[in-house]
Amino acid sequence: MRTRVRQLFRMVLLVAAFAASPASGQQGTQDGEWHAYGGDAGSTKYSSLDAIDRSNVQNLRVAWTWRSVDYERQAEDPDLVFNDVLLATPLMAGNTLYTSTNLGQAAAIDPVTGETLWVYNALAEGTGTGPARATRGLGYWTDGSDDRLLLVSGEHLVALGTRTGELYPEFGDGGKVDLRLDMGPRLDRFSWNAAPLVCGDVVVIGAAMSDNPRRQETSPGYVRGYDVMTGELRWRFNPVPQPGEAGNETWEDGSWEYSGNANVWSLMSADEELGLVYLPVSTPTNDWYGGHRLGDNLFAESLVALDCATGERRWHFQTVHHGLWDYDNPAAPNLVDITVDGRPIKAVVQVSKQGFTYVFDRVTGEPVWPIVELAVPQSTVPGERSSPTQPLPTWPLPFERQGITVDDLIDFTPELRAEAIEILSGFEYGPLFTPPSVPSDDPDGTQGTIQLPGWVGGADWNGAAIDPETQILYVPSVTAPIVVSLVEPDPERSDFNYVRGAPRGVTGPRGLPLVKPPWGRITAIDLNTGEHLWMVANGEGPRDHEALRGLDLPRLGVPGRPAPLLTKTLLFIGEGSTSFLAIPRFTGGAGGNMFRAYDKNTGDILWETELPAGTTGAPMTYMADGRQYVVVAVGESGRPGEFIALSLP
Repeated sequence: MRTRVRQLFRMVLLVAAFAASPASGQQGTQDGEWHAYGGDAGSTKYSSLDAIDRSNVQNLRVAWTWRSVDYERQAEDPDLVFNDVLLATPLMAGNTLYTSTNLGQAAAIDPVTGETLWVYNALAEGTGTGPARATRGLGYWTDGSDDRLLLVSGEHLVALGTRTGELYPEFGDGGKVDLRLDMGPRLDRFSWNAAPLVCGDVVVIGAAMSDNPRRQETSPGYVRGYDVMTGELRWRFNPVPQPGEAGNETWEDGSWEYSGNANVWSLMSADEELGLVYLPVSTPTNDWYGGHRLGDNLFAESLVALDCATGERRWHFQTVHHGLWDYDNPAAPNLVDITVDGRPIKAVVQVSKQGFTYVFDRVTGEPVWPIVELAVPQSTVPGERSSPTQPLPTWPLPFERQGITVDDLIDFTPELRAEAIEILSGFEYGPLFTPPSVPSDDPDGTQGTIQLPGWVGGADWNGAAIDPETQILYVPSVTAPIVVSLVEPDPERSDFNYVRGAPRGVTGPRGLPLVKPPWGRITAIDLNTGEHLWMVANGEGPRDHEALRGLDLPRLGVPGRPAPLLTKTLLFIGEGSTSFLAIPRFTGGAGGNMFRAYDKNTGDILWETELPAGTTGAPMTYMADGRQYVVVAVGESGRPGEFIALSLP
């Protein structure tokens, strides 16, 4: 009874807080702090700080660097192995930075000096274990008088005190919740590398699954909500609906019984005023062949809105029917209030691998602009039955090249174009949603299907940023075609009829990309009108390639996966790490070490610097002791991951 009274009291405080600061989850960060991975619950990645602006950004200098504390554990145990690529974006609250690490640890950092203040030693606590220990960050909860950090550490969810990093003993079992529990009997091991999302007094956790499972029977990607104070499981959402649940009929022949995945491996967002969490759901088992799961397969590859407190589904929209392309929704939806034809709309925006910008009323799920079902090419793979149509937004226009024809091929010189045409002729190809194919047995036949965008582009986990004052969306994207071929597996190892062949990119003539540039781009879209305002190539690209000598070429862009940061006047963005290669390495590489500030209004570069490695986490900004800082994680395989903090002298 006493616990229930405390819970009711907290609910009253939270309701009062929401009433006092409405729509805080989509207005950017507050008070110079950074409380969520995307800055706020609405994933705007926006701060109104303007101490660094157009007039002085060229004076930015490195203020401090912070090397991940994981290397301290490695010094204690030289046999300890972990990924060097630091994925995290730190939070800033109460004049302290907080971060997760690749060993499932957490650390507090002085925001002015970069000094480590405390470390949660996950290995000593027995939580930093599991197949995918790196996470993109922490969750942060406060009611104004109390606060705590939520960390996915290996296969556990832990609650930590902000002042000491110590576990809260009343949370779960001694401060820990075993995330293997409540995942059903088909779970092998639990893993997740996104950041916990806090909505009210609930922390929401997704799950990551293998993209290429060997068996039809796999665990569904449950999404779960836990009480931030007690660790109690409040609700569980199954993206593969069971008998009697809406959408069950879209899993034909009883495939709901054994099919899995359809998980939320990426980041989520929430509108705390509405009490809704928005889930970008991924592809069902397996990603490339659906002959064992005929039907549309709700709620896979959908944007789903749930009640934060209960997990009840409020609305959904499926962006891909019966997915065969690994076109899962890869990024946190962006929340923004827009005005379209004089009508105010509380909107949610989902950028996609297909290069679409889906815009919905976030209260009702109604599309802001029409989304129409159009006929798409059909599969010829035995046993497969692809969806005859797919939902295509009519507006805004795509921000990335979709599908491939001869007209899309690199054509800097007649020789390069001729070589590109010859390469293309060895594959199946066509418009967006051309399905995967089985390679021909004929040596002169096709080698599979070229898919564009590929599974890491247009948009990916790095997502978009949005300015709540101007309602302009800024989305980085990648032009990276891939080859998708289906092969019959060894029946001793798999019960699928077909699985994905070895994934590979498409190397173009003389090691250059197959298609025209830009190969990495940034697009600015006005969400009040749906108009594209500008598009620029992100990065120089291989302009010094021997086949391009003597040609007067603009920036070509690099196919990296960087995340954006918006401030009052600037767009900060890197080129992505070379360890995030989107296509096979070509001369000039993919990703890069440059970090830039663009003019938000024009796309002009105002400042750039070369960092020690490419950006691996999303940049963030905060104010401390009267100075504004910009911090970003950098790294690559074989080089220690670290944060770089930039500020004015």
